[in-house]
Amino acid sequence: MTATQASAAGPAATIPRSRVLAWGLWDWGGSAFNAVATTFVFTVYLTGNSTSHPFGDETFVSAQLGWTLGVAGLLVALLAPITGQRSDVSGRRKLWLAVNTYIVVVILALMFFVQATPDYLWLGLALLAVGTVFFEFATVNYNAMLSSVSTRRTIGNVSGFGWSMGYFGGIVLLLIVYFGFIHPDVGLFGVTSADGLSVRVSMLIAAIWFGVFALPVLLAVPEYHAPAAARRDRVSFFASYARLGRDIARLWRTSRQTLYFLIASAVFRDGLTGVFTFGGILAAGTFGFSPSEVIIFAIAANVTAGLSTVLVGRLDDRLGPKPVIVAALIGLVVCGLAVFFLHNSGQIAFWTFGLALCLFVGPAQSASRSFLARMIPAGREGEIFGLYATTGKAATFLAPTAFAIFVSIGGAQYWGILGIVLVIAIGLAVLIPVSAKATQVEAG
Repeated sequence: MTATQASAAGPAATIPRSRVLAWGLWDWGGSAFNAVATTFVFTVYLTGNSTSHPFGDETFVSAQLGWTLGVAGLLVALLAPITGQRSDVSGRRKLWLAVNTYIVVVILALMFFVQATPDYLWLGLALLAVGTVFFEFATVNYNAMLSSVSTRRTIGNVSGFGWSMGYFGGIVLLLIVYFGFIHPDVGLFGVTSADGLSVRVSMLIAAIWFGVFALPVLLAVPEYHAPAAARRDRVSFFASYARLGRDIARLWRTSRQTLYFLIASAVFRDGLTGVFTFGGILAAGTFGFSPSEVIIFAIAANVTAGLSTVLVGRLDDRLGPKPVIVAALIGLVVCGLAVFFLHNSGQIAFWTFGLALCLFVGPAQSASRSFLARMIPAGREGEIFGLYATTGKAATFLAPTAFAIFVSIGGAQYWGILGIVLVIAIGLAVLIPVSAKATQVEAG
């Protein structure tokens, strides 16, 4: 990746490769929460598998997990745009990135104390909820720094690089915890699966991983300095909501396409999340994967998603983000339908079309971020990405609800695939009319 000469939305400046790498390493470290805590290890530990349910009935625990994460999503929806807006005004993005990141690091470490008994279920759920809230807050500030490490010519490539670092970090970390602690009968340091110790120690490893790899961005990427006028315009926390309302109204007047995109991306991004969230569940429940096989599939899925994100990031800069997103969403719908219709074809079908799904998830996520970043002027990145987080979290009920509804209608788990496909298809339909050449958001 070559050095760049101007920020994505600001004055000319030299951006060295080391700064881009430092920024991407936060995504690499963030895989500790995304891949290990919320997707493939800790949540599976709580909900159990076909032979073991240490925290209670699978249906009950799964329902409580859904409700708990739903409450966390609501808190993010209410607070993310305000925290982003206030970091823009204060000029302390790195400070708040550091605070929120290391709260998540502490949460990951505390997961070690969640023993494999029903008495510890609510502690585990609470830690997941709190970690989710602060991870999303950190992500708002992290996304806002994209303009500090890219130009308008390279923003898609840099965004794709960050997403791919997250996938590749997940691969390496999953390999470490799988071969070091979860797969062997006796892992490193004599760790066994008794009382969930193998998973609990894995969460300590995840905490160290995130804590270490979050440091480079804090050390190498310069702090954003808000203009003096913006600093003088600071308001109280609750007054920030009135300002948010005015900002949304201004978006409606001056850049209506931005609002349309925020709505469309909220829908299809929830479908993308559903692909990974329910992928492990479907692998185990419908296609008969063992817990170890689920982790192996997760590693392969991250490899596939990471490589495709790197390669397609270049197309983002050449063709623009919208064609990338549309093509990815169409691919997801087709592959999702294939998984549904081939549910009786065994593990080979899931390996084939499940990995095909992963080819499209990363590019759609990365291009979605770069699409929005191209619209934002300097000084409003935190606010607009806060809205991006808010609209995304406001729609977090869509994929889980659609999954549950279709399972209830069809009477079998694999019917839930149609729910996820439907959410992605709706997001695609809403996105198609959005102009790819929308007027940039006004800075004033």
